[in-house]
Amino acid sequence: MDTSARIPSPSVRQLRLVVTAEDYEAALAFYRDTLGMPEQESYSGSDGALVTILDAGRATLELSNPAQVRMIDRIEADGKPGLTLRVALEVDDARKATAAAVDGGAQVVAEARETPWRSLNSRLNAPAGLQLTLFEELD
Repeated sequence: MDTSARIPSPSVRQLRLVVTAEDYEAALAFYRDTLGMPEQESYSGSDGALVTILDAGRATLELSNPAQVRMIDRIEADGKPGLTLRVALEVDDARKATAAAVDGGAQVVAEARETPWRSLNSRLNAPAGLQLTLFEELD
């Protein structure tokens, strides 16, 4: 299918996921220090306003229909349903990253396991109310 006629102008240049963190310092420590996302920028404003932009590498937007989400939940988390928004982060070593995430305050939903699409995926509930999939590409 030729989609060139449907590409909007200007096209999207960056995906930025904006998360409200009630415990800002704990969330910053988890994502920056535990998961190793380098700090790109940070700003402060009036009334204690704080924001830090972390580099998460390449961003993609994965849209899934409910049947696909149920299949992923079965494979990745023993059928435990995910949240409407789940952030998937590619890491070099899913088992080590999962252990570090737990040490940093995340709670395991499902331990790392190999998926049919040849990745090693774990599922976690992380600071700032995010559900994470940490995945390691095996091929």
